[in-house]
Amino acid sequence: MKIKVLTTSITETPCDILLIHLLEGAITLSEEATVIDQALSDHLSTLISQQPHCSNYGEVTIIHTWGAISAKRVMLIGMGKESELTLDKIRALSGSAMRAAQKLRAKSVATMMPVLDGKQYDVQTIAQGMIEGALLGTYQFNYYKTTAPTSDVIQELFIIENNIEKASIISQSVEEGKIIGESVNVARDLVNHPSKYMTPTQLTLEAQKIAKQHHLEINILEKEDMENEQMHALLAVAQGSAQAPKMIVLKYIGDKDNHQMTAFVGKGVTFDSGGISIKPSLNMGEMKGDMAGGATVLGTMLAIGQLKPKVNILAIIPCTENMPSGHAYKPGDVISSMNGKTIEIITTDAEGRLILADAITYAQKLGATQIVDVATLTGACVIALGNVASGLITNHAAFCKEVSHAAKQTGEKMWELPNFDEYKEQIKSDIADLKNSGGRMAGAITAGLFIEAFVNEIPWVHIDIAGTSDGDKESGYIVKGGTGVGVRTLIQLAQNMSAC
Repeated sequence: MKIKVLTTSITETPCDILLIHLLEGAITLSEEATVIDQALSDHLSTLISQQPHCSNYGEVTIIHTWGAISAKRVMLIGMGKESELTLDKIRALSGSAMRAAQKLRAKSVATMMPVLDGKQYDVQTIAQGMIEGALLGTYQFNYYKTTAPTSDVIQELFIIENNIEKASIISQSVEEGKIIGESVNVARDLVNHPSKYMTPTQLTLEAQKIAKQHHLEINILEKEDMENEQMHALLAVAQGSAQAPKMIVLKYIGDKDNHQMTAFVGKGVTFDSGGISIKPSLNMGEMKGDMAGGATVLGTMLAIGQLKPKVNILAIIPCTENMPSGHAYKPGDVISSMNGKTIEIITTDAEGRLILADAITYAQKLGATQIVDVATLTGACVIALGNVASGLITNHAAFCKEVSHAAKQTGEKMWELPNFDEYKEQIKSDIADLKNSGGRMAGAITAGLFIEAFVNEIPWVHIDIAGTSDGDKESGYIVKGGTGVGVRTLIQLAQNMSAC
């Protein structure tokens, strides 16, 4: 989608649909909307007076212009009460409106910036949110359709702003919003591809492409390298699959004078059958998305390579399949890990924490001073928080607050879970240092605390996206399939650290 900021007259901008934002309870139309209303012989104000619900949050109303202005149709989008408006609601409205326009087969859409009386959000922040919402809300995954609906793709989005100074500010926001939105959509693509295609090797190729395009350092650890590093936990999970495991390591150095290195670690299980502890066949196909954490980290690095914040970021993605075979690891096995701790295997379906244990150990070896890991880790987190919020576990309240703040800025809901020492009793083993499952009770918490056992007293936050990595219906800027959750939070976190 091409996105342009224009200073042309609102009534003389050719487009298929012109978007007008309506605040609930507004006494008068904005200056720009009044111009359109006059051109349409007051049809706009008449409609609003007769159907006041059209300004309710999320309401979409279409008016045909019959040639009275250059736009073929006007779309009214209700914003609800300004006092209840948030940046994420603005982002969601943009996604809903653009998707509605897409369903009407619009090729070009023009919009004005919403006129808000309050000072809560500046024009730059609103513009960026609108662009993110537009790109995320119109996302489609048509790679495997032989008759892909190309006619339903919006080709151009125009933001009309006659104030030259504001237009310049908006243009900068458009570029940043586009980078972020497109990076999330890349993460969505990675999740939506079937596991037959998105193997550990293919995920590695995607990482290499991103690194080459944006001049990131990259290193790929092969099976032999993992053996030399004694990554026995990762190798145990991988040994049941015919697909070779990979460890993707990306590095971005944005501040050479700073010794701080933040590691983003993403779980990259490209298909999770459960291994010997095999999952039920119902909905097992969704386990192609068990690498969503890895996709989140790759999408983040794609954006960071373009936005160039003044921070140092290390990205690590352990990639493997978890399959049952005569070579697979088994319940009752005791395996070791890169940091030397031994692990009793209670279930082979608790594999994500095993590969993350070695990845986090390796991140520390490479100099990480703080770590965020992202993983579709537990069904228990889905039971606890549903598909509304991701779960957080941490060993460092201040760093967790930074992550939570970044999430709040982007509208990605996250909720910190408790980490009381009593929960650690559940993952103590009689025959090894740890066991890889503490049972059903507090499963999301004990899984996070298992990972913490491999963190050497540096700030660490674990994000469980099991319930939020996939959408089953369209809502706002969320579409069906992979959501790309976490990408915007990690980008925002990097930008916040850059601003310090």
